[in-house]
Amino acid sequence: MAGNWTDTQNDVIVADYFAMLAHDIAGQLYSKAEHNRLLQAAINRPRGSIEYKHQNISAVLKGLGEDWIPGYKPAFNFQASLVDAVVRWLDLHPGWSTPASQIGTGALPLEFGEKAMLWIGPPPTQSNMPPPDELEQMSAIARKFDVAERDARNRALGRAGEERILAHEHATLRNAGRTDLAERIRWVSHLDGDGAGYDIQSFETNGDDRLLEVKTTNGWDRTPFHITRNELAVAEARKDWRLVRLWNFRREPRAFELAPPLQAHVSLMATSFQASFL
Repeated sequence: MAGNWTDTQNDVIVADYFAMLAHDIAGQLYSKAEHNRLLQAAINRPRGSIEYKHQNISAVLKGLGEDWIPGYKPAFNFQASLVDAVVRWLDLHPGWSTPASQIGTGALPLEFGEKAMLWIGPPPTQSNMPPPDELEQMSAIARKFDVAERDARNRALGRAGEERILAHEHATLRNAGRTDLAERIRWVSHLDGDGAGYDIQSFETNGDDRLLEVKTTNGWDRTPFHITRNELAVAEARKDWRLVRLWNFRREPRAFELAPPLQAHVSLMATSFQASFL
């Protein structure tokens, strides 16, 4: 059966993909071959076509800043209707991006041992940028569905990310023998609200301040994010301010830091304007 996929076919394969992804995230065994065989009968598509569509779904999820099945390497040049099908599924399952295991408790993390320390790597650069066609499709999806705004509104995911960075900061200072500084770390956004322009007040091992604004996503390291005017103002005024980008949060959290000026690392684009009457 040739030609474009119908909305019904897309909805069926997307739902089946998420069923496999749920097993994959939970570490549960499942048979890709069996899923493929059942899909062939359900949507009248050959095995190879289904396999490639699975790779297309991985690419869409990457563009949306979501997790995907590692065994299905993202493949691009997909139908726009497939993006719509994935978004429909996510809209019907609003809790998917923040499962219960990620939701913050509102209390400081109790585990501050070595296992609490995160992998902190270099930020994305032009040298490791994806191919132009891939980056264009990823950027188009992120803009159309405002991935940055969605993550910014996901307060449970944001809180869980802040908790994870708190644990990392505590562990780092304790392992460096600075328990005195670890005990002084403040979760500013939780204790004082969001107006400070940063989420966590931590410390360097020499006692200097580290003002950390945390941005969290389940997706890849290049997923766009929102930053407020106030956060930018604090970043410009305080050289001890850092943006901590926490990514791949659902599976194996990783992070990188950006120091001011942010314009040296990212392209800043105004996405909203305040309207007032003359």
